Amino acid sequence: MISFSDIKNGDSRIAVVGLGYVGLPLAAAFGRHVPVTGFDISETKIAELERGYDSTGELTSDELAATQISYTTDAACLKDASFIIVTVPTPLKDDKTPDLSPLHAASQTIGRNLKPGSIVVYESTVYPGVTEDVCVPILEAESGLQCGPGFKVGYSPERINPGDKVHTVDKIIKVVSGQDAETLNTVALVYGMVVTAGVHRASSIKVAEAAKVIENTQRDLNIALMNELALIFDKLGISTSEVLEAAGTKWNFLRFTPGLVGGHCIGIDPYYLTYKAESIGYYPQVILSGRRINDGMGKYIAETTVKKMIEADKPVKGSRVLVLGLTFKENVPDIRNTRVIDIIEELRSYGVKPLVHDPMANADETLHEYGIHLIDLEGQESFDAVVYAVPHAVFESIDAKAFAVLCKGRGADNSNSLGVVIDVKSRLDRAAVENEGLVYWAL
Repeated sequence: MISFSDIKNGDSRIAVVGLGYVGLPLAAAFGRHVPVTGFDISETKIAELERGYDSTGELTSDELAATQISYTTDAACLKDASFIIVTVPTPLKDDKTPDLSPLHAASQTIGRNLKPGSIVVYESTVYPGVTEDVCVPILEAESGLQCGPGFKVGYSPERINPGDKVHTVDKIIKVVSGQDAETLNTVALVYGMVVTAGVHRASSIKVAEAAKVIENTQRDLNIALMNELALIFDKLGISTSEVLEAAGTKWNFLRFTPGLVGGHCIGIDPYYLTYKAESIGYYPQVILSGRRINDGMGKYIAETTVKKMIEADKPVKGSRVLVLGLTFKENVPDIRNTRVIDIIEELRSYGVKPLVHDPMANADETLHEYGIHLIDLEGQESFDAVVYAVPHAVFESIDAKAFAVLCKGRGADNSNSLGVVIDVKSRLDRAAVENEGLVYWAL
């Protein structure tokens, strides 16, 4: 079996399978120390990376140039590697059950090119048991090798936070695990080569898998509580942000805020855990209750937008509503599992015409994934309302006066009427917006 010294001395090569938000920063971290094979099935992505361009925005061209990564779509290149890290996405199906097809495909590809003595480490979000019960049989079937004497496996949950330039892969404690003590030690030493924050050795692969899903389940539930409080305070006519500001003066108050919960982790991981729980006969209540609240926030925001438009004497059917921001969080181009789409679809059900502006999102990906044509603001007619959904830094220059310009319109009786501003993340100055004669609402 390969050892840490084999990796450190360059006698054995590291390969990273999947070069997205998780895989590319990890490959780059290793590539600053040893040669790395970066494999992805997307020819477009590989071509971009070879030109020194990272479409995720996580790495600059200079940062990419400072690494020893060989990019490829040729799976046969994996035969040169003995430490293979799997960082493919694990999304949900339409029925909100785990979609392990990318993991199956990656395991098949690796198995067909797996050489004896290798270690395969999975980083993709899974429920406890997937690595050993689902992936290992695929690796064995495709390689003809037996797990244990032929190859070893480990699991190290990814903790990448897209757009975060402070908590980078090398500065976040890495949980590592292996099928036995020897594998665990090698995996820990390999990751320890690049993770300056240190590693935590989990007692088993299943413990490490479970740790991953509960990290984001905990965040999901805390945000769900804030969202439920926001629903209550809205009915009471109280500002949620002001309540949280006051409560936050207590030393042990947890600082979470209401909002849309999307992306490839927080909005997905809880379903992996509940799926596994239900398969063994336990039906979660708290976790799924939190999911229902968070999944319903887009609909609630859209309904409130319509109500505020009616209050402002704005016609609903045929109205033009500008949606500022589409990505799942601010300052990233990632549109996967964005819950802004829930707002858009609900507005459409009322006969509203939503128009979406997001300079961070890729126009082709947005059209392919959601059928939405992104618009430029220049030359646009005024809007009946603006839903400020994602507070990208590029939107900071849009102040209250700019919102007033965007929202100038006429009412149902052709008289002058107030524009409506929906501030999903409570980033605007309410007084300044209302001083411009606009109707303001924040979650």
